[in-house]
Amino acid sequence: MKVLFVCVENAGRSQMAEAFAKALGLEASSAGTVPAARVHPVVVQVMQERGLDISQAAPKMLTVEMINQADIVITMGCSIEQACPRPMVDSMGKKVIDWKLEDPKNQPVQRVRVIRDEIERRVVELSNKWLS
Repeated sequence: MKVLFVCVENAGRSQMAEAFAKALGLEASSAGTVPAARVHPVVVQVMQERGLDISQAAPKMLTVEMINQADIVITMGCSIEQACPRPMVDSMGKKVIDWKLEDPKNQPVQRVRVIRDEIERRVVELSNKWLS
């Protein structure tokens, strides 16, 4: 099973989800519809607190090929309607789950930790379903 995590900038939520999924042995990738120039520094910091180094990760543009290669696509709480990947993914007939998650962008580190912990919880739950 291959999971694709998608958010708008691919600079926070989806990067964290990809890192947790890979650490749990899942085949995972992430992308965004409007990729940022870099992963948010606070996101890198809070992931290092969990022993995961995403400092070399780079936001990627969502492509049709990425969607085609995924068994499941998880969107990470679209807040910008015109940039939300859900309609594109739905039109391709892929299984899509939307995790309504707060965007860590411009949030204080304490709030980003809460978001990180929720993403980790959901990825562990997903992994338990797939690997059981």
